[in-house]
Amino acid sequence: MPAPAPSDAAGVPLARLAALFADSTRATFLLALLDGRAWTLGELARQAGVAPSTASEHVDQLVTGGLLAQERQGRHRYLRLADAHTAQLVEDLAGYGGRPTPPATTLRASAAAAALVRGRTCYDHLAGRLGVGLTEAMIGRGLLQRDTGFALTADGVRWFAESLDAADELHGSRRPVARPCLDWTERRHHLAGAGGAVLCDRLLARRWIERIGTGRAVRATPEGVRALRGLLGVDVSGEPG
Repeated sequence: MPAPAPSDAAGVPLARLAALFADSTRATFLLALLDGRAWTLGELARQAGVAPSTASEHVDQLVTGGLLAQERQGRHRYLRLADAHTAQLVEDLAGYGGRPTPPATTLRASAAAAALVRGRTCYDHLAGRLGVGLTEAMIGRGLLQRDTGFALTADGVRWFAESLDAADELHGSRRPVARPCLDWTERRHHLAGAGGAVLCDRLLARRWIERIGTGRAVRATPEGVRALRGLLGVDVSGEPG
């Protein structure tokens, strides 16, 4: 007897997930939320250039599909990526999709795009030339190895504990301590995982980097330029714009 035809039921969940990404408005929402913060429905609507009612329909699909988490405070509806695993999926897909190159129609749009290339947050870690530069400096200093993926060396663990006071965060996390994330503008890897999150958190808390406006773009402060040169021997003075 011929073998029964295989059922396509196993592919249904993947197809449903892929369908959530297969819309430019929903994709815009997911990329915007890579800044790691909660956005209101109105903010997402303005980001994508759609009406609030349209944004609400797309958000409902993303929440139902498990990609977004929501919280209501009064009349406001706040949305964020569901978790770090969702952020990793969005980042990876953005990396596979390549760097978007829409024409900048205004000087402001051109400046904003350039700022994202120089430095930005990817959910809870650093990306762009700033993030890649810090990662390469850590590898050069023997703090991070990439023989088979990313892993902190013994010196790297000590560096996080002594320089960033972050031993508890590294050992207490259920996430990988170090994970390579393909940077969609630099086409090289930057540091993600618990180590990448701690690095970003400490640099923001110490005001060694600062956010530019309300988006994902970040830049090193003058104090941060000096501190990072001393800690990692990396020169990020050319990153701010």
